[in-house]
This record gives sequence, C-alpha cells and structure tokens, in this order.
Amino acid sequence: MTVWDMIYGVFLGTLAPMWGTFFTLLLLYIGYKGAPLVLWTLYFAVVLVGFRFSAPAIVLFAIPAIFFNVSVLRRQLTRPIMNFLMKSGFVPKVSDTEKAALEAGVVWVEQDIFSGAPNFRKLMKIPFPQLTSEEQAFLDGPVEKLCSMVDEWQVWQEKDVQKEVWDFLKREKFLGIIIPKEYGGLEFSPHAHSEILVKLASRSVPTAVCVMVPNSLGPAELLVHYGTEEQKKHYLPRLASGKDIPCFALTEPTAGSDAASIQAEGILFKKDDGNLYIRLNWNKRWITLANISTLIGLAFRLRDPENLLGQGENVGITCALIPSDTPGVDIGRRHDPLGVPFNNAPTRGKDVVVAAEKSIIGGLSNAGQGWRMLMESLAAGRGISLPGQSSATAKFVARTAGAHASIRKQFGMPIGKFEGVGEALGFIGGFTYMIDAMRCLTTSALNQGIKPPVITAIVKYHSTELARKIVNRGMDVMGGAGISLGPRNLIAGHYIGAPVAITVEGANILTRTLMIFGQGMFRAHPFAYKVIKSFENKDLKKFDQALWGHVGHIVRNLFRVPLLSISRGRLYWNCPKEGRHTFQKLAWVSASFSLSADIAMFLLGPSLKVRERITGRFADILSWTYIGLAIMRRHAADGYPKEDTPFVHWGMKFVFAHIQRAFDGIYGNIKFRGLNWFLRLMGMWSRANSLGEAIPDDLSRDVAKLLLKPSASRDRLTSGIFLGNDKEDPLGRLEYALKMVSAAEDAEKKVKQAIREKKLPKQKVVKLIDKALELSVISLEEARALKVSEEARLDAIQVDDFSPEEYRGNLTASVLTKVREVS
Repeated sequence: MTVWDMIYGVFLGTLAPMWGTFFTLLLLYIGYKGAPLVLWTLYFAVVLVGFRFSAPAIVLFAIPAIFFNVSVLRRQLTRPIMNFLMKSGFVPKVSDTEKAALEAGVVWVEQDIFSGAPNFRKLMKIPFPQLTSEEQAFLDGPVEKLCSMVDEWQVWQEKDVQKEVWDFLKREKFLGIIIPKEYGGLEFSPHAHSEILVKLASRSVPTAVCVMVPNSLGPAELLVHYGTEEQKKHYLPRLASGKDIPCFALTEPTAGSDAASIQAEGILFKKDDGNLYIRLNWNKRWITLANISTLIGLAFRLRDPENLLGQGENVGITCALIPSDTPGVDIGRRHDPLGVPFNNAPTRGKDVVVAAEKSIIGGLSNAGQGWRMLMESLAAGRGISLPGQSSATAKFVARTAGAHASIRKQFGMPIGKFEGVGEALGFIGGFTYMIDAMRCLTTSALNQGIKPPVITAIVKYHSTELARKIVNRGMDVMGGAGISLGPRNLIAGHYIGAPVAITVEGANILTRTLMIFGQGMFRAHPFAYKVIKSFENKDLKKFDQALWGHVGHIVRNLFRVPLLSISRGRLYWNCPKEGRHTFQKLAWVSASFSLSADIAMFLLGPSLKVRERITGRFADILSWTYIGLAIMRRHAADGYPKEDTPFVHWGMKFVFAHIQRAFDGIYGNIKFRGLNWFLRLMGMWSRANSLGEAIPDDLSRDVAKLLLKPSASRDRLTSGIFLGNDKEDPLGRLEYALKMVSAAEDAEKKVKQAIREKKLPKQKVVKLIDKALELSVISLEEARALKVSEEARLDAIQVDDFSPEEYRGNLTASVLTKVREVS
C-alpha cells in the first residue's frame, strides 16, 4: 500500500462525506447562478479526479468536454441539428411583416422577466417620471382652463365638442404636444403628454380624443421621426397651430388588428413632366377625426408595375400625406361608436393622384417602409393615449364612487359601510393604483427614449381592461345615480365608452395572445429570436452560439426553479430590503415563467403560435409580473407612505393570485404524449405550493376606507384629474357634500350616542338636530354643520329628470336650462 492510498483511505473514511456535501452545494450554486460551460467542465474535472474515478471514466468525460468547449469542434454537432430542424420545419417561419413588428422598438424590463433572473435592485432604480416646470405650468394653466370650459352634457347632446373649445385647443397648441419647438410645437415629454390626457379625459373623453389622435399615431408622429425637412417645415407648424386637422387612415373592413392585410393600393407612374406620381384607391373604416380632417395620413400598398424605383413591382406598405380636399377624397360620412360623441368616420379615395416624392412620408427613399414606421410609432403610442384615458376613468370613478358611497345612506348608514359595496370599492381602489403605477413606469421608459412594444402592449391591454372593470363596479356603487343620464351624471360617459378603448390600437384579445407573449417571446427571450434569425440566415456560427446559449439558459432555470420554489423565493437576494419577500416571489415567478415558456416552445414548436389559450396565459404571467414591479416602484417613488400600503398589499395579492391561475391553466392544458405525467406533476406541485391566495376581507375593507373620506392617500390615488371648485359642477357638488358630511361626522356620532343612551328619541339624526342642541348634546356650530351637511348630501344624490318634451327632443343642456327657467 502506498502512502497516497493510506492518505486517501483516511480521506474517504472521514472527510469524503463533508466534501460530498460541499460539492453538492457547489453544484447547486453554479447551476443556480448559470455558470459558463468552462466552469462546469472544471467542476466535474475536480470531482472526477478528487474522488478518484477510474481512468476510462475520466476519458469518457474529457472527450465530450473538449468537444463542447472548442467551438470549432462543437459546430460539427450543431450542423446536423441545424439540418434536421430545416427539414422538420420545427423552427417557425417569420414573415417580413412579423419581422418588422419584432424589430420595432427595443426590449426593456420584459427581458429581465424572461431571463429568469431579474435584478430588482437595478429595476427599482428606474427613474420615476417628473414634470418640468413648463409642463406643470401648462397643466395648471391651459389644461385646467380647458377643462372648466367643457360642458360634457352639451357635448353628448350635440354630438360634438363646442366650437370655442376647438378654438382654444388650436390656440394653445394642444394639437402640437409632441411637435418640436423649432416647428411651432410644445415638445413636451411622453409623461407630460400622458398627464394632459389624464386631466382632459377625467373631464371629457370626447375632448381628450381631439387631443389624443393628433399627438398619437398620425402625421405629426411620423413626420417628426421620418419626414423630409421640406415636409416638416411645411406640415408641422400647421399641425401644431391647428391649421391642419389630421387623421391617420390605417384600418379597413378586412384589415383591423391584422393591419398588415390592408388592401388600399397606390400605383406608381410617371407623367409627361418626368415626375413620379401615385394613383390611390382606398376604403378605410373607424378613422378618428377623418370627417373633420384637412390632412389624411394614409397607409397603403404601393405597386410599381414599371419598376421605376428599381425595387420590383410590389414595393410594400407605404405611408403618405393626402390633403383632404384632393379630388377623389371622400370624408363626408360618420360612424356612431356606441353614441360616444367623438369624430370617427370612414374615408374613401377613388383615383386620387398625388406627387410621390412630396406625399410619401420621408420621400421616395421611404417607399415600402411604412409597416416598420407604423410599428415603431405604435410602440410608443400604445403606452400613452389609452393608458392615460384609462387612468382618468379609474381615478375619476374612484373619487366619485367613494364620495357617493360615503354620503348616500340606506337603512340609516352610508352605503360604503355595507360589505358588498366595500368589496366593490376595494376593487376600484386596488385597480386604480395598478393602472396609474404601470402608466407612470411605462412613460418613464418613453421619457428616456426607450420604446418597448411589448411593455406598451401590456399597459394598453391591462389599463383598458381594468378600467372597464372599475367603471362596471362604479356603476354598481352609484346605482340609480349611475344609470340616470343628465348633467348630474358623472360616470355614464366612461361606462358607455369603455368598450371603445378595448378595440383601438389592436383589439385586446389579439393584443394579449399575439403581441404580449408572441412578440415578447421572440424579442425579450435572451436566445429565441437569435436562434430563429441565425437559422433563417443559415449562419452556422451564430446558430451554434444561440442554440447552446439557449441550452445553458434552460439548464440554469432547471436549477433555479426547484430551489426558488422550495424556498418560496427566499434564496433570491438581489432585491431591495423594502418589500423583500414580494421581490423574492417575483423572482420565483420569473424563473418559473422562463422555464415553462421554454418547455412549451419545445413541446409545441410552431403550433404554439396558434395555441392562443396557452399563449394568453403566458402573456398574463408576463403582464402581472410587470404590473407587480410597477406597484412596488410607485410605492417607492411616493416615499413608501404607510397609509398607502393597503393599495400595495391588495395589488400584490391580486397579482400573485392571477399569476397562479395562469400557471394552473398552462400545466393543465399542455398535452404531449409521454410527458403528460411530468406536466401533471408540475401542476400538482404548483397548486400545493401556491404563489397566491384570495384577497382577505380586512384588506379589501382597508382599501375601501381610503376612498370614503378626504385624505392625503385619496388625493395621491386620484392626483391629476380635474376637480374644479364650482359647487354647481357635478363633481364639485359631490366633493363639497363629502367635505361637509365628513366635517359633521363627529357631531353625528354625538347625536347617535345620545340616542343609544336614550337622551334622545330613536329618530333620524336630521330630525333631532334642534333637540340635541337644546340638550347641549352638540354645540351651535355642530348643529349648523349637521344642517349644512344634510342639505349638501341631499343635493348631491339627486338625479336629473326631464319633461316629455325635453326627453323626446334630446335638447342640449343650455336649452334645458331655458326651458326650466320659463316653466
């Protein structure tokens, strides 16, 4: 026996168990951290030598280890894999329009979620958006004045915004928010743009739409980024001042969410003067402001039969500017979207001839580039317009329903104290906090010049869906005051208009299934699109790097998911101390999501694209993870106010419960022969080790309480909407009543206590005010407060009524006032 054998015998007998534990923990660590291949090789080499494996075993390890670590050798294995995938059709094909959509904008936070290992310390340092002094002054000045000018009831009755309002919009450059100052615009930030829309939409959605469209996808947005200098100098000042009213004609009867299928066509030809022209024919639908437009932005397919541009006959989707008074243009009719009075119309063009260089946005060099331009513009626009409108609806309903529930009494007490109403208020408050959190986090990216299409699709989809749920519950709380139309009605306009937002900028169903997860999977996944792109380009070197990088990514998550699941996320430490366990659970979600997405992609292959129930659930996990981050970031940006924690806790409970539901749906519905047992096992473990649970009643009650009384928390939740100071204004009347009722609350308690002590008879408080004053139960000041509060309360809960003539005549608010004065 050699000395080495004696030493090893002692080692094996005494130290081997300890070293075995050490190397096992080391294995888990390098797997969890996703160590590079060279470290894996070193690890196994040490284990094999240290534990004295046989020479043949070491050779069996060394050969493939060298093979995989040397890229030139490894590619000899990659090549047949690539050839097999080409023959099998396993890798999905990506069309040119899909490529344009995939490559539009950039990836942002979504790539951290897809990574399976997000750095929440870094993500929580994302700057929360702030307004400049100039932007704040515009909100406090022109925006506030505009809101006070608008008579919303008159807008609905006359089916249009008043002329003086339109004149003010033009004069104060509301139509040029995004246009640079050098061209006469305001050049405000995306966040300021969003805040302007929030305040306007809280007062009047139709008025907000007048501002929304010119500053969203339209001629100005496209001109700023892609127009020629000549086009910018001519059109942008006119658009900023309102001399030109723009619209953008994209959708058609057969091309809605599938906008790439547009049939509008332009034929390029050359006239005798030697210049190129386009003969256009189109039939567009659902085009906002089309019927009052003076300038039409048009998306069409450009054909070049004579190959005048040298790009072949089918040049592709192109964007052009068409003055509405051009011969052949028809803008004479109008749609009626659920009766919501904003200008929405069809537009048609028959044999409309325009100069090509002058009309195509960006000139002839941008012919055929329209789809890319549209995708890049929509990547930003989706994060501003509809989220701003949704936030306005949410905040307005939260403030209105809360106040109404506080002053409206049934069975002798405010209806807000009934648990059923309180539950509805809990949803309203929690959802409102969510919407505004993700809106602000998203405009933060846009402020920095980051245009993440997946994130803006998330915020568009969920803000409009949550706003619809909020206004539905608001109608439940408001009851008769919600359904009775008239100047006093506060939320009916938001309720009627909610479905419209669901259809705009991509129908929500397709936004969820195709854009959020479909686009997210290819853009935000660290390797998926690299694999496809290198595969299509037949680039073996890049395909090798992407393929084996993807394998390494899966291996890392195979370690992370069990460890994070067993520890319920507590092994994750790369997060802030405040709300640590929430971030740990979000990291657990990220790893599980990333691994599950790879499993689904491997099992279903190209068919995953059409398995929209599955992709929709993956979209939900991605979305709710982002919303959870937004909630936490907003709370931090506000300085962690303790009184706002019910909103945060309610929101995160809701987030995790819906993520869990999505995981359950995925594991329960992916079927693959031979692996169903594994998928069922994953589903069983997921349910047993659940991420989320139902929202406790006491937490819902705490959220509802924050809406029922004036407070700093209520003001923060609903900041940015138009309040006004006029007690005759519908919201002003309700706010005044709430203040008066709250101010008289202590006096009311004293009277009720006297009733319980039988000092006063058992009657309604309002009937006992004088008696209570006489018995010194309350002071003279308190008696006055009770009387004022009761008068204000009764006035605020009234609803409008009309004579038969008024009702049938559909008269405007101004005429109704005159009728009442005469009668």
